[in-house]
Amino acid sequence: MRPETETPLPHLERLALAVTRLANEPAVGKGLQSLYLRQLTWRAVHALIARRVFIDGLATVRTLAPERGVVVACNHRTFFDLWVAMLPIFAHGDAWLRRAYFPVRNSFFYDTPLGLLVNLAVGGGSMYPPIFRDRSRAALNQDAVQRLERALARPGTVVGMHPEGTRNKNDDPYALLPAQPGIGQLVLRSRPLLLPIFVNGLTNRFWAELGRSLAPPAQRRRQPVTVVVGQPLDLSPFYGERPRASLYKRTADFVLEAIARLGARERELRAALARGGPAEGAWLA
Repeated sequence: MRPETETPLPHLERLALAVTRLANEPAVGKGLQSLYLRQLTWRAVHALIARRVFIDGLATVRTLAPERGVVVACNHRTFFDLWVAMLPIFAHGDAWLRRAYFPVRNSFFYDTPLGLLVNLAVGGGSMYPPIFRDRSRAALNQDAVQRLERALARPGTVVGMHPEGTRNKNDDPYALLPAQPGIGQLVLRSRPLLLPIFVNGLTNRFWAELGRSLAPPAQRRRQPVTVVVGQPLDLSPFYGERPRASLYKRTADFVLEAIARLGARERELRAALARGGPAEGAWLA
């Protein structure tokens, strides 16, 4: 059922929403999208960056057997964080990754022609559902949460999210922005397995990142991209409380604190890599 809103969506946003729903809601559309992600997007990201990626926590990815969907919660500094965070999952999470969703703010990806094109070309429309900032479209945001909640009830669903809500442009990659309550609301309503991940070493300069990936091995490994996969979080202490905004915020803070702890682990790994390599972890390629 289409939610009612006080402000009708502009024509382009209606078109973008219709197209991405076609790619995400019907089983055929989602199946084709998943094939696209595996055969094109994941292979392209792997070819471009994998030789610089050092991963800690691969054993967690390999041994997970969730009975419901999974929410991957990642810090957010660049446009590419979640794509890199998903590399070990696409490589080693075949048993529990069958369909993926990456909810995004509507700005750019849903209100510009270029944004829609990028969404379709890069992710097959998987940057879905959109989240709107306009308060008059709150019904659409609740509809988005309900759609994700239904998807997460099915094993094989993975939803990638940034608890910070927006890109952190601070110079310090370990100083995270405040958590937004949206992820708290979603995980308390859907009760998925929640997997925290910390990523560091990327910039938004695509061509510079490509050049680093094509550099000789010794130079590549002096500028690593590090991915730290944490253990699934236990959210059960929050489940018995009355749903309200303050609870969602506390839950989101709990998730972000776990990511911050992974950041401390990543700092140690990065220092060990500079000295010649840590005892644990592995290069992705």
